[in-house]
Amino acid sequence: MNHKIKKTKYDIAVNIISMITLIGTFLYLIINWGNIPDQIPGHYDFTGSVDRWGNKSELWVCPILALILYIGITVLEAFPGIWNTGVKVTDKNRDQVYQLLKHMIVTLKGVIVIIFAFITINSSMAKPLQVWGLPVMLIFIFGPMAAFLIKLSKAK
Repeated sequence: MNHKIKKTKYDIAVNIISMITLIGTFLYLIINWGNIPDQIPGHYDFTGSVDRWGNKSELWVCPILALILYIGITVLEAFPGIWNTGVKVTDKNRDQVYQLLKHMIVTLKGVIVIIFAFITINSSMAKPLQVWGLPVMLIFIFGPMAAFLIKLSKAK
Protein backbone atom coordinates (compact mmCIF):
# COMPACT_ATOMS: atom_id res chain seq x y z
CA MET A 1 0.00 0.00 0.00
CA ASN A 2 1.42 3.37 -0.97
CA HIS A 3 0.94 6.38 1.26
CA LYS A 4 1.87 9.85 0.00
CA ILE A 5 3.94 11.95 2.41
CA LYS A 6 4.01 15.71 2.06
CA LYS A 7 7.39 17.30 1.49
CA THR A 8 8.20 19.64 4.33
CA LYS A 9 10.46 22.68 4.34
CA TYR A 10 13.02 20.48 6.12
CA ASP A 11 12.93 17.86 3.34
CA ILE A 12 13.26 20.52 0.66
CA ALA A 13 16.12 22.31 2.45
CA VAL A 14 18.14 19.14 3.04
CA ASN A 15 17.62 18.03 -0.56
CA ILE A 16 18.75 21.44 -1.85
CA ILE A 17 21.85 21.33 0.37
CA SER A 18 22.57 17.78 -0.82
CA MET A 19 22.23 18.73 -4.49
CA ILE A 20 24.42 21.82 -4.06
CA THR A 21 27.02 19.64 -2.31
CA LEU A 22 26.90 17.02 -5.08
CA ILE A 23 27.16 19.58 -7.86
CA GLY A 24 29.84 21.49 -5.95
CA THR A 25 31.95 18.32 -5.53
CA PHE A 26 31.83 17.58 -9.26
CA LEU A 27 32.63 21.21 -10.08
CA TYR A 28 35.48 21.25 -7.56
CA LEU A 29 37.08 18.24 -9.25
CA ILE A 30 36.57 19.63 -12.75
CA ILE A 31 37.91 23.10 -11.89
CA ASN A 32 40.86 21.87 -9.82
CA TRP A 33 41.75 18.74 -11.81
CA GLY A 34 45.03 20.20 -13.11
CA ASN A 35 46.18 21.09 -9.59
CA ILE A 36 45.38 17.72 -8.00
CA PRO A 37 48.42 15.49 -7.45
CA ASP A 38 48.64 12.34 -9.60
CA GLN A 39 48.76 10.16 -6.47
CA ILE A 40 46.03 10.63 -3.89
CA PRO A 41 44.91 8.69 -0.81
CA GLY A 42 42.96 5.69 -2.05
CA HIS A 43 41.96 4.48 1.41
CA TYR A 44 42.27 5.54 5.03
CA ASP A 45 42.63 3.37 8.14
CA PHE A 46 40.71 3.85 11.39
CA THR A 47 43.11 6.56 12.58
CA GLY A 48 42.80 8.55 9.35
CA SER A 49 46.23 7.55 8.06
CA VAL A 50 46.55 6.73 4.38
CA ASP A 51 46.94 2.97 3.96
CA ARG A 52 46.66 2.90 0.17
CA TRP A 53 47.58 5.43 -2.49
CA GLY A 54 45.87 5.55 -5.84
CA ASN A 55 45.61 7.44 -9.10
CA LYS A 56 43.73 10.73 -8.98
CA SER A 57 41.08 9.31 -11.32
CA GLU A 58 39.85 7.36 -8.26
CA LEU A 59 38.58 10.68 -6.90
CA TRP A 60 35.50 10.27 -9.10
CA VAL A 61 34.39 7.16 -7.19
CA CYS A 62 33.02 8.98 -4.13
CA PRO A 63 30.96 11.65 -5.93
CA ILE A 64 29.60 9.12 -8.43
CA LEU A 65 28.71 6.73 -5.61
CA ALA A 66 27.15 9.62 -3.66
CA LEU A 67 25.06 10.52 -6.73
CA ILE A 68 23.91 6.91 -7.18
CA LEU A 69 22.99 6.67 -3.48
CA TYR A 70 21.23 10.05 -3.62
CA ILE A 71 19.09 8.92 -6.56
CA GLY A 72 18.40 5.50 -5.03
CA ILE A 73 17.40 6.92 -1.65
CA THR A 74 15.25 9.56 -3.35
CA VAL A 75 13.35 6.80 -5.17
CA LEU A 76 13.03 4.85 -1.90
CA GLU A 77 11.51 7.92 -0.21
CA ALA A 78 8.50 7.67 -2.52
CA PHE A 79 7.47 4.24 -1.18
CA PRO A 80 6.90 4.47 2.59
CA GLY A 81 4.88 1.26 2.51
CA ILE A 82 8.08 -0.76 2.02
CA TRP A 83 10.02 0.89 4.85
CA ASN A 84 10.77 -1.18 7.93
CA THR A 85 9.32 1.15 10.54
CA GLY A 86 10.20 -0.74 13.71
CA VAL A 87 6.79 0.19 15.12
CA LYS A 88 3.28 -0.94 14.34
CA VAL A 89 1.82 1.45 11.77
CA THR A 90 -1.83 2.21 12.40
CA ASP A 91 -4.30 4.63 10.83
CA LYS A 92 -3.78 6.85 13.87
CA ASN A 93 0.05 7.06 13.75
CA ARG A 94 0.72 6.49 10.03
CA ASP A 95 1.35 10.13 9.10
CA GLN A 96 3.59 10.73 12.11
CA VAL A 97 5.60 7.51 11.63
CA TYR A 98 6.11 8.03 7.91
CA GLN A 99 7.01 11.71 8.37
CA LEU A 100 9.64 10.83 11.01
CA LEU A 101 11.07 8.11 8.80
CA LYS A 102 11.12 10.41 5.80
CA HIS A 103 13.02 13.02 7.80
CA MET A 104 15.48 10.35 8.94
CA ILE A 105 16.00 9.11 5.38
CA VAL A 106 16.44 12.63 3.99
CA THR A 107 18.87 13.48 6.79
CA LEU A 108 20.96 10.36 6.20
CA LYS A 109 20.98 11.06 2.47
CA GLY A 110 22.34 14.54 3.15
CA VAL A 111 24.93 13.24 5.61
CA ILE A 112 26.15 10.63 3.12
CA VAL A 113 26.54 13.23 0.38
CA ILE A 114 28.42 15.61 2.70
CA ILE A 115 30.74 12.89 4.02
CA PHE A 116 31.57 11.71 0.50
CA ALA A 117 32.24 15.31 -0.56
CA PHE A 118 34.53 15.82 2.44
CA ILE A 119 36.47 12.61 1.68
CA THR A 120 36.78 13.57 -2.00
CA ILE A 121 38.08 17.06 -1.28
CA ASN A 122 40.41 15.87 1.48
CA SER A 123 41.80 13.14 -0.78
CA SER A 124 42.29 15.60 -3.63
CA MET A 125 44.73 17.47 -1.38
CA ALA A 126 46.66 14.21 -0.79
CA LYS A 127 46.22 14.58 2.96
CA PRO A 128 45.46 12.03 5.66
CA LEU A 129 42.21 12.46 7.55
CA GLN A 130 42.36 13.97 10.98
CA VAL A 131 42.28 11.43 13.80
CA TRP A 132 38.83 12.74 14.73
CA GLY A 133 37.53 12.18 11.16
CA LEU A 134 36.07 8.71 11.55
CA PRO A 135 34.47 9.30 14.98
CA VAL A 136 32.86 12.53 13.73
CA MET A 137 31.56 10.83 10.58
CA LEU A 138 30.09 8.00 12.66
CA ILE A 139 28.42 10.51 14.99
CA PHE A 140 26.94 12.34 11.98
CA ILE A 141 25.55 9.06 10.65
CA PHE A 142 24.34 7.34 13.81
CA GLY A 143 23.42 10.41 15.88
CA PRO A 144 20.48 11.46 13.70
CA MET A 145 19.42 7.83 13.30
CA ALA A 146 19.32 7.39 17.07
CA ALA A 147 17.40 10.64 17.55
CA PHE A 148 14.80 9.74 14.91
CA LEU A 149 14.46 6.17 16.21
CA ILE A 150 13.83 7.48 19.72
CA LYS A 151 11.13 9.79 18.37
CA LEU A 152 9.74 6.92 16.32
CA SER A 153 9.52 4.64 19.35
CA LYS A 154 7.28 7.23 20.99
CA ALA A 155 4.88 7.39 18.04
CA LYS A 156 1.62 5.76 19.18
